[in-house]
Amino acid sequence: MGVGMVYWVIGISLIVLLALRVPVSFAMLISSLLALLAAGNVPMVVVPQRMWGGLESFPLLAIPFFVLAGILLNKGGGAEAIFKFCMTGLGHIRGGLAYVNVLASIIFAGMTGAATADAAGLGAIEIEAMKKDGYPPEFAAAVTAASSTIGPIIPPSVPLVVYGVMAQVSIGQLFISGVIPGLLMGLAMVVVIFFVLKKSKQAVKERAGLRMVMVEFKRSFLALLCPLVILGGIFSGVFTPTEAGAIAALYALFLGFVYKGLKWKDLPGIMVEAMLTTAQITFIVAAAGLFGWILTRFQFPTIVANGLMALTSNKYIALLLISAALLVMGCFIDALSLVIMMTPVIVPIAVAFDISLLQTGLVLVVGCMIGLNTPPVGICLYIVSDLAKVPVMRVAKALAPFYIALIVSLIMLAVFPFFSTYLPSILKL
Repeated sequence: MGVGMVYWVIGISLIVLLALRVPVSFAMLISSLLALLAAGNVPMVVVPQRMWGGLESFPLLAIPFFVLAGILLNKGGGAEAIFKFCMTGLGHIRGGLAYVNVLASIIFAGMTGAATADAAGLGAIEIEAMKKDGYPPEFAAAVTAASSTIGPIIPPSVPLVVYGVMAQVSIGQLFISGVIPGLLMGLAMVVVIFFVLKKSKQAVKERAGLRMVMVEFKRSFLALLCPLVILGGIFSGVFTPTEAGAIAALYALFLGFVYKGLKWKDLPGIMVEAMLTTAQITFIVAAAGLFGWILTRFQFPTIVANGLMALTSNKYIALLLISAALLVMGCFIDALSLVIMMTPVIVPIAVAFDISLLQTGLVLVVGCMIGLNTPPVGICLYIVSDLAKVPVMRVAKALAPFYIALIVSLIMLAVFPFFSTYLPSILKL
């Protein structure tokens, strides 16, 4: 059967399966099998070979460790300690708790690298505090959902690990390249909060005294030290990103007992939760190994790249078109699944246009993470809606200015390589 028919089979079957709400991993696997049957000349032995090949990478071992670290930090009290310290520093200014929300998410991002861990764990603390302080619950939920997207951008980052493995890019370089984009997104949210609350009559808390600041700093010091240990170790070359994941998990376990949020009897349940989450991620990666091989085997990325080059010779316009496609697809496909699905398509396009694979990775991950907050499948949107006890569409409406800020950040990343390539270039990573 011709190549054109293979494209039709894999494309239509994938769309139909996703429309039927079949999990992305199974949708990719089934559509890949149908494509192989349509091709007729490919032995089925490639299925297990390519699925195993997608997982045969040492850096992927970092994923279960970072997943476990996020769960331990949320349940062990480390997240709460960070939030309280940030509140003593910013709680006294107008809209202080909203700014605290963003700052705490940036710090928390340096420990876990997962948006859902931020939204579900730290978010529960943030939303409750903002509601008690008189903020509209939908605004509290919107700030929390928007700031949670920073988690997978600032290192360490599970999506960047997956992208790095699939695109064969240095995980260390990807991690350091995410620092400036993550801070840029945080700054964009701060600007939105400032203008949204500019005319607000929100009560201003009394400034915390130096003694209170020092008390909270002392209490949160070990938690604040966590991202410094992890990132400092990676960037100094003391340990690899995979080893950093193991250290993060051990450190989070240690913090859980320091802050008395964990008991030994809690550990089996936490381990099971981490294993289930890891199993979901690794199965998606395995299915994507086969899916990506089929796309490459039948030259789909080359055809897309040639089509884009016929449309424009400007690499930045090409990146903007890719970004627009990611924003649309992110409304219907889970963020991490979209990263895995699109990496084998986008990387050859980036190579054809001579775009840095670091910049490509950040544009891909940021574009996909925005989808975490867009209906109908935005998981962070539903998490914060449930925490705030507010209808999803009310939260989505409150998120509108944050959507704009995040999209502007994405455009800047696509147009200006500086944001994603400057730090790796000066640090020689």
